[in-house]
Amino acid sequence: QVQVMESGGELVQEGGSLRLSCAASGSSNCMGWIRQAPGKEREAVAAIYIAYGSTYYADFVEDRFTISGPYANNTVYLQMNNLNPEDTATYYCAAGSFCPLLMKLSQVDYWGQGTQVTVSS
Repeated sequence: QVQVMESGGELVQEGGSLRLSCAASGSSNCMGWIRQAPGKEREAVAAIYIAYGSTYYADFVEDRFTISGPYANNTVYLQMNNLNPEDTATYYCAAGSFCPLLMKLSQVDYWGQGTQVTVSS
């Protein structure tokens, strides 16, 4: 059993930056971020293979976001730059075995509670 806990969400102005953190209680092959905006379906944002550092990004990221890790306490970060109001959502840290499947939301083994990111225009 792996527990993941995210933090770092807050209100930010359009064009601003935020860094989200996710700490895992145990090891997992792949860790990533999934978001859900009000009235919309969940969508994967980014993922990283912990052992190899290989990264995966959704098309809408457009080089604005960077996932990195692991750091101390199995922590993974999502650096988000040039945020826009469409990025407003609850961001969930997720863990699984295979990053491609996590990005498709077809295999997510563990979920965090979510952290709210709000981007004002």
